[in-house]
Amino acid sequence: MGACNTKNGRPQPHDMEPQSGSGSSTGEAGDMVGQKVSGRPVINQSSLVLNNPGKIRDVYNIEDKKIGEGTYGQVCRGIHKSTKAKRAIKIISKAQMKNVRRFREEIEIMKMMDHPNIIKLFESFEDNKNIYLAMELCAGGELFDRIIEAGHLSEKSAAVVTQQILKAIFYMHERSISHRDLKPENFLFLTKDALDKSILKIIDFGLSCRFEPGRYMSTRAGTPFYVAPQVLMGRYDHTCDLWSTGVIMYILLCGYPPFYGRSDQEVLAKVKRGVFAFDDKEWKDVSADAKNLIRGLLRMNPKERITAEKALTHEWITKTAPRAVDVSLKTNPTLMDNLRNFRMQNKLKKAALHIIAGQLDESQIKGLRETFTALDENSDGFLTMEELKIGLEKAGLKKSKTDTDLQKIVEGMDVDGSGRIDYTEFIAAALDKRSYLSENACWTAFKVFDLDGDGRISLSELTKVLAEEENGVDTASAKELLKGVDLNGDGMIDFQEFMAMMKGSKGTEAAADSTSPSKRSPRRSFLSPRRGGA
Repeated sequence: MGACNTKNGRPQPHDMEPQSGSGSSTGEAGDMVGQKVSGRPVINQSSLVLNNPGKIRDVYNIEDKKIGEGTYGQVCRGIHKSTKAKRAIKIISKAQMKNVRRFREEIEIMKMMDHPNIIKLFESFEDNKNIYLAMELCAGGELFDRIIEAGHLSEKSAAVVTQQILKAIFYMHERSISHRDLKPENFLFLTKDALDKSILKIIDFGLSCRFEPGRYMSTRAGTPFYVAPQVLMGRYDHTCDLWSTGVIMYILLCGYPPFYGRSDQEVLAKVKRGVFAFDDKEWKDVSADAKNLIRGLLRMNPKERITAEKALTHEWITKTAPRAVDVSLKTNPTLMDNLRNFRMQNKLKKAALHIIAGQLDESQIKGLRETFTALDENSDGFLTMEELKIGLEKAGLKKSKTDTDLQKIVEGMDVDGSGRIDYTEFIAAALDKRSYLSENACWTAFKVFDLDGDGRISLSELTKVLAEEENGVDTASAKELLKGVDLNGDGMIDFQEFMAMMKGSKGTEAAADSTSPSKRSPRRSFLSPRRGGA
């Protein structure tokens, strides 16, 4: 039996789009995304993803060949003209878009997402006809296609995939985001490596929304095979994502869905009943632990449905999927020094490093990603001081004499003031100088602050970018920060001064030398008459 239904074994695209009058697709609950630590200046991660006012074709060479297509647009491969970074460019037609405001909200949710198993948005562009998203390029293909190729997966491969899905869901739910359309087509592999070595990414946040615990959602959203019964009834919560995960896990292990029918109506009728079975022909060699987890995910009563956090500690996951080991920590002996040095940097440099870390390709941060995963003991996509302490002690890297010292290091890394370390915050703090001192990388960061594209950062621009949150930098603090970087005293930060700050140089001579071999303006040096990130 094929993996799903009809056309080429792929479900027909009858996604249950949000309907007017059935509840807002994003406004079902207030914005509950993270409480900030009061009294400390913070940097809002979303403000560091560039909304680019320039023309996308001034920044990217976009191939004509489509690598993906959806209801409202297409995806093509793009190469950044300055950095040569390869990106997936999603092109969405405004004319075909039912709700432009809704799509902008999707972008805002994507900006918030910061997890190894969630697609990364680098920057967005807009013109009269289209909205463009420059995203992480995943060359490994859809999870759906891997299932079609194999028929079904071994338990080890299925566990590796399911573990990555659950980690992303745990993270999203911790940030009060529900995806609401999880299905194999909405997962891409980063590379074509073997399943146990390839990184899986959740994509397409078109139906995602913020939720508030205890408050139900009502919009009928999802895809027939994977939708939870409560969604069909118009009264559900974020646990609908766990139901979809149960369906995906079932398909991974046998090659067909638990609720199968010849039409959408027949499928949905079976979903509403919620009755499924493990036929001996396909399931006799599958472990009892795997079946037990599927039963937990496909509980009809959402209150009895296993959470992502508990599913990650389920025996089938812990015994079958490989656990990150301490070896990745031991291969990075300078980690603690890098983390400690990051704490001493000014806020502008921290923000710049955060931008650079977010722009680096997987090949450039593979070791640091593995280190983060090894430290993240409960797999929620964040690091606490306790997790950092335990992980570093295990690896014999803890050089802090006191917990107070470690606490200061954690506070220094926590640039958004959430009280814990996000993925990119860790990468930014752990980066070696060689990774971030290239002019291309620093130019990308510089442009995020240079809002009007004139090649200089003004006080108002600095204040605007660094004061996006309630506890952000005020004008007086921004003025002091600018003064420390403005080496020629003209009240602006040019790229040479910015590079001097990144290098940790002192004096105008060092600043002038930072754009060697010549002292050209950043705009001529990068042959980029318009702004554009990497």
